[in-house]
Amino acid sequence: MENKINWEELGFSYIKTPWRFTAKWQDGQWSHGALTGDNQLTISEASTALHYGQQCFEGLKAYRRKDGGVNLFRPDQNSQRLNRSARRLYMPEVPEEMFIDAVEQVVKANEAFVPPYGTGGTLYIRPLLIGIGDMIGVQPAPEYLFTVFCMPVGPYFKGGLTPTNFIVSDYDRAAPNGTGAIKVGGNYAASLLPGQEAHDKNFSDCIYLDPQTHTKIEEVGSANFFGITKDNEFVTPQSPSILPSITKYSLLYLAEHRLGLTAIEGDVFVNDLDRFIEAGACGTAAVISPIGGIQYGEKFHVFYSETEVGPVTKKLYDELTGIQFGDKEAPENWIIEVL
Repeated sequence: MENKINWEELGFSYIKTPWRFTAKWQDGQWSHGALTGDNQLTISEASTALHYGQQCFEGLKAYRRKDGGVNLFRPDQNSQRLNRSARRLYMPEVPEEMFIDAVEQVVKANEAFVPPYGTGGTLYIRPLLIGIGDMIGVQPAPEYLFTVFCMPVGPYFKGGLTPTNFIVSDYDRAAPNGTGAIKVGGNYAASLLPGQEAHDKNFSDCIYLDPQTHTKIEEVGSANFFGITKDNEFVTPQSPSILPSITKYSLLYLAEHRLGLTAIEGDVFVNDLDRFIEAGACGTAAVISPIGGIQYGEKFHVFYSETEVGPVTKKLYDELTGIQFGDKEAPENWIIEVL
């Protein structure tokens, strides 16, 4: 299918592509699944996804290499995280082989929509698992739908890798022993109001503290936090209510094995930000979002700079994106060449 997309002007918004994958779970097993051109889902008004939040999702990307081929970045990790979410919400797991095959089918079928190498664009892929069927009681759904769709998106930073500022929120993102560590829509719905309040105060987003003590940084908007210390440590929070970011764990590995930093998952106390000379947020969409400063109460703490990205953050960004686009050697099993 021919498209008329201006690759240089792509944002992060929905674009209907020709094909998506759907499969249905009924009577204890998954259907074979198939590609379809229909981007509308028709489900029962009594579906548990609509009433009781029995749904989870993933986000990953396909990357155009310089030779014209297409890479997937660690899709097995997305599959495993989706299944952790499914188990927590008492939904059937999607077999890893089925998950990766569905993603590959969707990428191949929509290959014309993978942005050209050098534009900074990627093909964003959204797997979604929802409870459907007629169930009005608070019970697991009788049927489930698994779908994978995609769209081209532009680079997250139109003006380059530029630091932005964040404000600490009084809201809790997740409850202790709740659903903070799984990728469910309710977590994001709860973040909309705090996020808007941060935007209204001219911050990029808000920072959530741990729900038990309100002393430790957990997440930055819908991304994971990291900081670089003067002692060459890469530090990121560890908590059972943080979504385990695939980008974060990739950066932990690269910080240690490629940049020679000491990689640490541990407490990040909001009153001890002076230990960091650089800071950032990381996730699939932005890869890395440098943090210029953090507003906490009356105090505004600046890290490396409010206008320039720090050197270690820049090296991490270049290393990770180099691997994703096929310009740097990848650790074993991180890349699947789809095309």
